[in-house]
Amino acid sequence: MTVAILGPTYPHRGGIAHYTTLLARALAARHTLSILSFRRLYPGLLFPGTTQLDVSREAIRPPVAPDPVLDSLNPLTWLDAGARLRKTAPDLLVVPWWHPFFGPSLGTAARRARRGPGEPVRVFLCHNVAPHESSPLDRALTAYGLAAADAFLVHARSEAERLQPIARGRPVRVHPHPSYEVFSERAPDREEARKALGVSGRVILFFGYVRPYKGLADLLEALTLVRRDAWDQLLVVGEFYEPIERYRALIDRPELRDRVHVVGRYVPNEEVGRYFAAADVVALPYREATGSGIAQVAFGAGVPVIATRAGGLDDLVEDGDSGLLVPPRDPAALARAVERFFDAGMSDRLRAGVARARGRFGWDALVSTLEALAAECRR
Repeated sequence: MTVAILGPTYPHRGGIAHYTTLLARALAARHTLSILSFRRLYPGLLFPGTTQLDVSREAIRPPVAPDPVLDSLNPLTWLDAGARLRKTAPDLLVVPWWHPFFGPSLGTAARRARRGPGEPVRVFLCHNVAPHESSPLDRALTAYGLAAADAFLVHARSEAERLQPIARGRPVRVHPHPSYEVFSERAPDREEARKALGVSGRVILFFGYVRPYKGLADLLEALTLVRRDAWDQLLVVGEFYEPIERYRALIDRPELRDRVHVVGRYVPNEEVGRYFAAADVVALPYREATGSGIAQVAFGAGVPVIATRAGGLDDLVEDGDSGLLVPPRDPAALARAVERFFDAGMSDRLRAGVARARGRFGWDALVSTLEALAAECRR
């Protein structure tokens, strides 16, 4: 087929851009591909981070040069993107969806991409059907954006259920979030990584943007309940999208003092692998979730997780095989899982489970699901 992607890729940074780029690589291996990307994603006032661009030395680049057309605030660029798609005439248009703010730009461009009935098939790949904190405006923008889809692909059963009232009979398919081996391809070994980071013993890693729903406060509270001799160090690595002072009182408690190491910045691609190589286990204490790219970075590195049964995490993690699952917002249960992981020496067994699960999380399998979905829509 001829396939087009309408969404962010390099030089933009972050999980959605990385995902789109790796999906583009897998699609390009089997189809003729083009990419229409953004020249501007978020206006500065709406972006809490330091920069929206990837400044990594080792960039994750798409297989074809993207055409940076869309400006999220300029309607003329939305129309232009649609016109370019009509000219390209793809058989399949894949649109990553993650936030209602992009409903007007993505929804308008996808509508304008149509040359005639059924051309192209427009599949919206929904990372998050709706934001974690939704408003009436969010719901209106979501309804407008997703109305442009012919079919949907999501990564969690909970998201498929959330999508059903919006889908109104259009096909919805669930496929696991693929894993990110790309971050660990050049990672150092365990001892080298630990030496570089200055950590040792039983190491837990919390990685990614820090926002309330990610549950870092619950993890810190849990570690105050864990026996002191059951763990050694926690690495908190990621850019804070809320004031770090909210966590200082917890970090400075006697049970945690000098055992929590905070790297409060966005980590470039070439550094990601060392943190996962140094960790015994990755903590995902999310209070709510639609899925987790961080879980798939961990699995790509071969590292098991301790996660909550929030959103799609229990679709990814097989309890007792590739990780341990606990209820969300339950620090006591999380504390028991940490003790169980280290006391029972579960690392090797769970790492073997992660390795067995890799076949579920390949990018080629995702492409096959998109192909089948496009064929169903054409029929």
